[in-house]
Amino acid sequence: MHTRPQNKMGVMPVGRLLVTMALPIMLAMMIQALYNVVDSIFIAQVSEEALTAISLAFPIQMLMISVGVGTAIGVNSLLSRRLGERLHAEASAVAMNGIFLAVIIWLVFATFGAAIGPLFFQFFTADERIISMGRTYLLICTTASLGIFGQLVCEQIMQGTGDTIHPMITQGIGAILNIILDPLLIFGLLGFPKMGVTGAAVATVIGQSTAFGLAVFFMLRKTKEIAFKFRGFRPSRKIITNIYNVGMPAIVMQSIGSVMTIGINSILTTFSATAVAVFGIYFKLQSFIFMPVFGLVTAMISIVGFNYGARRKDRITRTIRVAIFISLSVMLSGTMLFQLAPQLLLQLFDASPEMLAIGTKALRIISLSFPLAAVAIVFSSTFQAMGKGMLSLIMSATRQLVVILPVAYILAETSGLDLVWYAFFISEAVSVSMSIVMFSQVYAKKIRVLVPLEHPQSPKLPVNPE
Repeated sequence: MHTRPQNKMGVMPVGRLLVTMALPIMLAMMIQALYNVVDSIFIAQVSEEALTAISLAFPIQMLMISVGVGTAIGVNSLLSRRLGERLHAEASAVAMNGIFLAVIIWLVFATFGAAIGPLFFQFFTADERIISMGRTYLLICTTASLGIFGQLVCEQIMQGTGDTIHPMITQGIGAILNIILDPLLIFGLLGFPKMGVTGAAVATVIGQSTAFGLAVFFMLRKTKEIAFKFRGFRPSRKIITNIYNVGMPAIVMQSIGSVMTIGINSILTTFSATAVAVFGIYFKLQSFIFMPVFGLVTAMISIVGFNYGARRKDRITRTIRVAIFISLSVMLSGTMLFQLAPQLLLQLFDASPEMLAIGTKALRIISLSFPLAAVAIVFSSTFQAMGKGMLSLIMSATRQLVVILPVAYILAETSGLDLVWYAFFISEAVSVSMSIVMFSQVYAKKIRVLVPLEHPQSPKLPVNPE
């Protein structure tokens, strides 16, 4: 009887598996982080008003990415668990419904961008230059956003099967193309039109669309465990519900980041537009530190989800331990960088003396929270991998709404701008404490009781309790 080859997520030594799966994702995300920083560096050379406009648009872009990433995480988690249970037909149906959802999300944001986007910037500034640049930038990024949503879902489908090489290629090429086009379209080099902030938006959507096209090509050609049948496809309410059992908490969790950013921007505008620009620069710089960790936990979600479906508690716990060790190492390195060279980092953005004064203190204070975030991110991703997305949502809501915004507001009112940045450390301390307590409960109730399957090659497996 013909049997499918065993998936490497169930047999390869965990340490080597996590590293080999994570490295391509980490590299791709580092390239993406490089694009984010380079994009802001070029925009800063246009004017500080242009940089402020992009910083104000950033929460909406975060919201878009939140919905796309949350949906894709839901697809990855469900797909990898079904593969772990060897339910390949159900895994294929999950992939098809994920692609369908990417198209629906694009239509929603295209409508949103055209209808609501023009009014957004008036809530934060009366500067007509900032409002005009921000409106144009956001309109392009929302109405032409199919590329980012399709790319995210297709990459997570591939990663859910254990393939991280081809997603690395798609992300890398999209980001590199974006980096190349940025100066050409912003400054009008080599015969291209000088478009300023508009050029940055056009470069962004071209890079995303190219990455999406490559992702579709690789997914259809290289993903052998999934059968893609587009003719006669009908969306499944049950599968979509299961995707969003994990995906919706992930969406809300990441969308909360947009709410937090809008809230912090509102607090910072009471001090100066420069403080808002510093906060925008911080987000670009910290992506260099956080993106490798996000790449690591993306691989971890697939591995933990697969082995949770296969009931291998030894591989689950080993994966978590290795992930925490690597995450802490990355975050500690980031803290050292921000502590030792904040002025050098800020000067990449043509920082004014005022921006250097505000930003140096901000980077040093906020970076103290990085090691705490490392542990919290790993545990939060573990919950998502196991289908317990609500726990991740509770952690994120507490950190970014219940704690950071009130603390930042109180510090702004009572102590001034310099101490506002300590709100980040306080919120991460609360988050990591919650994550440890939650994981202890999940381990006792869901992981410790798992019993490995006696017949791993059996095509019929009892469904993993969820």
